[in-house]
Amino acid sequence: MIRCQALRWGAPGQPLTPQLDIELSKGSFTAVIGANGSGKSSLLKVLAGLQKPLTGKTLLDVPRKGSLSFLPQQQHLDRQFPINLQELVAAGFWGSKQSPALRSQRLKTVLEDWCLSGLEQRPLMALSGGELQRALLARLSLADAPLLLLDEPHAALDELGQALLWKHLHGWHAEGRTLVVVCHDLAAVRQHIPHTLLIKRSGCVYGSSIELIHQPPQTQVA
Repeated sequence: MIRCQALRWGAPGQPLTPQLDIELSKGSFTAVIGANGSGKSSLLKVLAGLQKPLTGKTLLDVPRKGSLSFLPQQQHLDRQFPINLQELVAAGFWGSKQSPALRSQRLKTVLEDWCLSGLEQRPLMALSGGELQRALLARLSLADAPLLLLDEPHAALDELGQALLWKHLHGWHAEGRTLVVVCHDLAAVRQHIPHTLLIKRSGCVYGSSIELIHQPPQTQVA
């Protein structure tokens, strides 16, 4: 469960929206949409505890340390860092008490799931944007956190990557995890995510994705 009470965020003295009061139930699947600069990424950082709100507070019903996983935009990752793809993905085991044998098998399975087999030894700087994004998502797969905050997880993904993304998001939701996803693809949000939080300077609106996101008019073909 996520509860925001009188929450405002943004630069000091410059809140991006009026106060936000909202409660997202455990196991919910919510998209966060809005114009560029509206504060979508900042809101996720506040929820993740990486940025302090200007006013108000957030309450997260997470049972233990490591119960929250945050996927930032890949532009914040240092691609010069001297690790390879396998080491990046394996970082998802942080805090895990699984045996080395089980970790090895799970890592192999996750790499296969995200079509990353054969790229294990490739350094970050040698990965394409889509390969890096799938690696970051694969790392998330290993974390097993019940609360997932994803900032533009579809970025840089091709058709295959998009299909894998939605397959896994639906799978995590079916497992009872709580997902909050910043997404610019409104058609995909309408199709895949049941609830949406629309962020606007005049205020935030929460509701059914189908009701909040209207389909574009159909083009008439003569």
